Amino acid sequence: MVIGLDTGFFVALLKGSPEAIKVWEMLVDGKQNAVVSCITLLELQRLQRLGTIKRTGILVDAIMAVCRVEWLDNARVLTLGARLANDLGIPVVDALVLASFADTKCKAIYTTDAHLELYAKKAKGVNIINLSRGDG
Repeated sequence: MVIGLDTGFFVALLKGSPEAIKVWEMLVDGKQNAVVSCITLLELQRLQRLGTIKRTGILVDAIMAVCRVEWLDNARVLTLGARLANDLGIPVVDALVLASFADTKCKAIYTTDAHLELYAKKAKGVNIINLSRGDG
């Protein structure tokens, strides 16, 4: 099973969330496969500039080494993102992250963003684990 990791997952990881650490260790050990949207790389850099997190370079390198990064370079994902933004009434950035996960058929998505939970109602068989509420 492929899992999706939203930006909030990495913020939770940096804050020491036990569930995020457990998931990351499974990825590093090769026991799980994960997809990360390229938008997460952008959002992590922005959070560093805002002072929310420190030194994203090592984290981005680790993501690139351990996860599959989905780039927004095809019309299929962009069209799906537009549809999700419209249908779910969520910000386009969140919809593009979800489109990356949907395109790679993720069955579980780790996040701290309540917007992404709306997707579970639309996509049967997808589990949204909200780390900010301890759903994991």
